[in-house]
Order: sequence, then C-alpha cells, then structure tokens
Amino acid sequence: MRAVLCTAYEGYDALETGDAPSRAPRPGEVRIAIHAAGLNFADTLMVEGRYQVKPDLPFVPGLEGAGEVIEIGEGVERVKPGDRVAATFEHGAFAEEAVAREVDTYPIPDAMPFEIAAGFPLVYGTSHVGLRRRANLQAGETLLVHGAAGGVGLTAVEIGKALGATVIATAGSADKLEVARAHGADHLINYRDEDIRQAIKGLTDGRGADVIYDPVGGDVFDASLRSIAWEGRLLVVGFASGRIPQAPANYLLVKNCAVMGVFWGAYRHRDPRVIDDAMAELLDWYAVGKLKPLVSQTYDLAEAGTAMADMRARRSTGKLVLTTGRG
Repeated sequence: MRAVLCTAYEGYDALETGDAPSRAPRPGEVRIAIHAAGLNFADTLMVEGRYQVKPDLPFVPGLEGAGEVIEIGEGVERVKPGDRVAATFEHGAFAEEAVAREVDTYPIPDAMPFEIAAGFPLVYGTSHVGLRRRANLQAGETLLVHGAAGGVGLTAVEIGKALGATVIATAGSADKLEVARAHGADHLINYRDEDIRQAIKGLTDGRGADVIYDPVGGDVFDASLRSIAWEGRLLVVGFASGRIPQAPANYLLVKNCAVMGVFWGAYRHRDPRVIDDAMAELLDWYAVGKLKPLVSQTYDLAEAGTAMADMRARRSTGKLVLTTGRG
C-alpha cells in the first residue's frame, strides 16, 4: 500500500512516499481503508525524533485518520466492516490502510465528510478534555484562547462557546482573527499590534481571564500568567513558539491560580472512557451544528512534507488534511 515513510529522524523534508506492508488486525483491532488523515503539530515533532513517542525506524507517521472499516479482529463489537469511522493511532495514519485499536475507533455520522472526520478526534478531543474536564469551564466565565485560528485553538473557541463562556481570541494577523470571530469569538486581540496583558485587562475590567488555553508557550505563556483572574486556570496545551516556559511560583500563590497540563493522548491508555465521553458529546454537538470544523487545505500523501512545513510556518488556519485518493 502507498504510505508516507519516515526512514530517519531528519524532519519533514526527508519524508518519502513508498510502499508499506498492510497487516491483518489482531484481537481488539480494526483495519481501516484510510480516505483522509489529519495533520498535527505532534507529527512534525515525531519525524524529528522530538516527540514523547519515538517509533523504531522506518515508520509511517500520522496520529489520526478516517475511512471505512475493511476488517475486524476477534472480539471487536463497536464497529463492523463497511462502517464509516474516525480513529486515532500511535502512528500510521498517513497511508492507504491503517490498523487501530477498537477503543480508539469511533463511528461517524453519515453526513460527516471523511476530510472533516480525519481532523476531528485529536484537536476537538484535546480542547474538550482541557476545558470540560481539566479546567471545568463554567457558563459565564471568560475564556482566553491563544493561537485561536490554528487547528487546536479554533476548536477551543467553539467548545468555549458551546459551554457558555465569553471567548477572547488572540492571533497574529487580522485574517486569522476573522476566522476566530466566524467561529464564535466575542473579542479579538492581535498580539503583534497589542499588548496582550493590557488588552485583556481592558476587556475584563481589570479582572483577567478565568481560563486560559495556551498551545503556544513562550512569551504568550508569560503574558498569560500576568493576565489570569483570581482562581484562574491556565491550560498548557503545547509549545508552538518553540520555547517551553517556566511558571514562577509566586504568581500562582498571589493569584491563587492553577497551571495544568493537557496531554490528551495519555487518556487513550490511562482512561479511555474520558475520550469516549468527550467524543460522544462532540459528535452530538457536530450533529446539531454547534461545531463547524474548518479544514483549510488538503494535500496528497506525497505532499506530507509540504503540509508539515506550512503548519510549522503558521501559514494555515484550522486543520490541514492529507488524502489518499480513495473514492
């Protein structure tokens, strides 16, 4: 089968497209004909050897994908051959076929395009677990979302609105902020032109944001700690800026606030029910139109390196998706 191959930890420029073997599912597994696969920042780190998971070389990247079930292993009950599904993987989604655990496989609505489903589980799942479970965001609270037009940030904007929060979105251009506005953001901050801390104080009458969603890190994290409300919660989602920040303990003490990590992938093994519950609510919200996923661009498997370069350079909004050319 055709697949994207990482043969050395030399980054996305060194990726190749070639043949990879397919395999039958083991007990509790599902073999899926992949129509589309979602691209995530973690994929770019994995092919550089800088992610928490470091697969043996060579390997096929790709943490999530969508398609049709073509074979199930012994004991599988959640899906059957022919079902339309989205799934998550340790890696392997950037191929014409992939094998997922049953627990990581989710039936999708008939009306949900594969390109949308392919980029749905990780980013929406991360934001749901972060905002609903970790931060316990409440209706009427103020949510600040950094990188609000990106793949994960845009989902936080939508989920924040679904939970009844007032959403402040930050991004680095007017065009990106308009994307965030179109998906529900109430207030916009261009961090290239405005001081984040002063802008947030002005929008919250000096109180600060109750929950801050930060996939950027670096200077944005530093500004966030100075912009948080009493008993606020700052969610550490990632470090797209490249700098992993440090949290001065005196700020945590004075603001009586919490800084908490959001590692969605860990729940796949530690407590899959958390992800099941999140996906159930998210798919319900999608069905009634509360969520409007944005796929800004699709690429062929052979263009995986170009897609990763576009993501790392922040040339995109919403999700980027690779397609296999199936039906």
